[in-house]
Amino acid sequence: MCTTNHGDGRISHSVPGSKTCNIIRGIAFNMIKHAFLVFRTYLDLFIDYIFSLYWEAKRTPLPNLEKKHIILKDDAVTIAAKIRNRQLKSEDLVQMCIERIKIVNPILNAVTDERFEEALEEAREIDRMLDEGLSEEYLKKKPFLGVPFTAKESHAVKGLLHTLGIKARAHVRAHEDAECVRLMRAAGALPLAVTNVPEINKWCETRNMVFGQTNNPYHTGRTTGGSSGGEAALMAAMATPISLCSDIGGSTRMPAFYCGLFGINPTAGYTSLKGSALRSGKDDTMASIGFVSRHTCDLAALTKVILADKAAELDLDRPVDLKTIKYYYLDTAQDLRVSPIQPELREAMDKVISQLSEEASSARRYQHAGLDHMYALWRHAMTREADVFGRLLTNNQGEASAVLELLKKLTGQSDYTWAAVLKLLDDQVLPRVNADWADRLTAALREDLLTLPVTVVRASAMEARGRRGGDEAHVAFQDSRYGRCAAVRERPAAGALPRRAAAATLQLRLLGDLQCTQVPRCAGTVRAEQ
Repeated sequence: MCTTNHGDGRISHSVPGSKTCNIIRGIAFNMIKHAFLVFRTYLDLFIDYIFSLYWEAKRTPLPNLEKKHIILKDDAVTIAAKIRNRQLKSEDLVQMCIERIKIVNPILNAVTDERFEEALEEAREIDRMLDEGLSEEYLKKKPFLGVPFTAKESHAVKGLLHTLGIKARAHVRAHEDAECVRLMRAAGALPLAVTNVPEINKWCETRNMVFGQTNNPYHTGRTTGGSSGGEAALMAAMATPISLCSDIGGSTRMPAFYCGLFGINPTAGYTSLKGSALRSGKDDTMASIGFVSRHTCDLAALTKVILADKAAELDLDRPVDLKTIKYYYLDTAQDLRVSPIQPELREAMDKVISQLSEEASSARRYQHAGLDHMYALWRHAMTREADVFGRLLTNNQGEASAVLELLKKLTGQSDYTWAAVLKLLDDQVLPRVNADWADRLTAALREDLLTLPVTVVRASAMEARGRRGGDEAHVAFQDSRYGRCAAVRERPAAGALPRRAAAATLQLRLLGDLQCTQVPRCAGTVRAEQ
């Protein structure tokens, strides 16, 4: 008897045919699958083109960085050193950030609330303390003394709005800082503003019914990604030295990719989620606190801050020899429900594979049966999260109904975006993935796989998007039509962007001695194994 696995846990049996028939059936299936993937690729490109016709007319370039704000091009580590050495006043830096935010935010719609005056007062106090003299021991404990930072609005910042993009919390303010914000303050950094997120951080774009849509600084008709899209937009526009993010399935990595930045998503379980997205900090979750930045050298230093006492476990200062690392890559999604990798990204991947082959001993294609079901496994993994999306949408005052909200959306009465309604339908209406099957396949992948692609599409026109795939990665370099290499010292996102500008997203479980030097202009998604 022949057994067929349908990919969602269902197994059927049939009377065995001849060996030849089975071979023919397998060949036919592969041909149909390949044809569908080709069709899906061009369908995605066509949809992207249709939406781009509308959004291209609404494209608004950002103003260039003014000469008086030129310090905002520097990395946060260098800026902090200049403040300590009295080459730069914290108050002046905070004022520069405020001025730059006021210039770009009307175009980006990234900031949802601010504490400008409080930050200026705190900066003046820091300047006074530094003028009077501080001990080396004190300064060592505060590596980012006097440097302002912004945080996605799902991180509670005392006194600022903490809506998570839902109307039921439109006027809710945080009564205390999230743990990650507290750690940043303890390191001397000054919270300046909070930025836009999709509802409950659960979408790959940044849009909600409270604050609206955040726009990509390189092309305002393109997505910033999500859920840390507000942070990525500000960082790419050089309006903040430090961007505090979080990630559960690409929420740091995708905005970094779409906005031409570096992003880090530390291993789950090493950062505290207390006070972030209404979490208690005791949740068993895939989520992790991270950062996006224009400079690689900021990532290790910032990650140490949010890891707190756990930083020693990851040995972040250990040098990494790229030549001793094994690299594996994926050049296809392999799941019919996931958008195929677009041609220009495949071309970019070929470049990074070639580059890695020169730098290291090998770069090999990775294959695993589980990759044929990546979307089903992702859906199952999300059901393990402690929160219930429908309840969070109502601020835990009941539970939103998928069917009712769909009807309300069709009649223009819903308080939620289409993304939230689709998430409700996925949670409440669509059949669940077979848990036993998914757990077994996930365990097999976990034994053998460290990374999936950050994303398979470039920054899409608004509302035109493909499905995402992603978990932790060791090292990933990517190319984006709407991004640039984060370490290249160029003018900010303004005017026309080069068609093949290089971008890079760096995600490390173990960070080595990263330096602020240009990353090779190459791209792709790779797995690195030590």
